[in-house]
This record gives sequence, C-alpha cells and structure tokens, in this order.
Amino acid sequence: MVKGLPGIDFPGVGTGLAILRDGKLLLYRRMREPEAGHWSIVGGKVDLGEASESAARREAEEESGLKIGAIEFLLHSEQFDKIGGQHWVSMIYRTSDISGEPRVMEPEKLPEFGWFALEALPAPLSRFAADAVGALKASK
Repeated sequence: MVKGLPGIDFPGVGTGLAILRDGKLLLYRRMREPEAGHWSIVGGKVDLGEASESAARREAEEESGLKIGAIEFLLHSEQFDKIGGQHWVSMIYRTSDISGEPRVMEPEKLPEFGWFALEALPAPLSRFAADAVGALKASK
C-alpha cells in the first residue's frame, strides 16, 4: 500500500459534480487549499475501492445537502498546483436531477454558495470548475 498524502506525495484522484438548475451552475467558495478563495463545483477525494461516479454523488450530497439522482460523465481534469505542490486528477460529472435546496453543510470548508449563469460566473474559478464550465458550454 502506498503511504503518504494523496495529491502531495503522489497524484490524488478526485471527482466533481457540476449541478445545474434552470440553466445555472451551483458553485461553492473554497476555504482550503488547493485554490482557497476560488469558486468551485462540489466534489472531493475518491476513496480506495470507491467508483468515481459514486464518490461524486456522495461528495455532492455531503457538501450541498441535495439529493442527487442520475449523473453523467462530463470530462476529466488535471490540476498541477505549483504553489501548494499538489497534483490532482478528477473525473467530473454533471446532473440536473436533484431534489431539495442547497445549504452550507461544511462552513469550515465551503462557507457560501450560489447559482450562477454560465455567462455570469464569479471569479476566480477553480481549475476543475473552469474545465467543467468549458465542457458545459461546448456541449450546448
């Protein structure tokens, strides 16, 4: 078994979910590195033995309080954070199959959120959010 910290001692594997409602994307502002202060889609680390699709759903539900239905693959994204010395590869999915209202579930990590039109996004965007937005715009 590999010892150390994912993303720092070896490339980390993550996942994200672009959640859409009425043509708007749900974004949360990050408090922690990498990319503290950036707006991002919900997501996180894939656990050992967990499928990235399942991790995307789990992370999204934990972070937003939403119930997530069907999701579909959108793209893979890779981040090299030279300042923080991190390297992450993420499988990113999308969905509009949600129920409930988003909430701040982890205020120490993601203290605020909003629904944003793809043409009126907050700045700065995280690498994964920017890649997701590019893929969403290309698929229109």
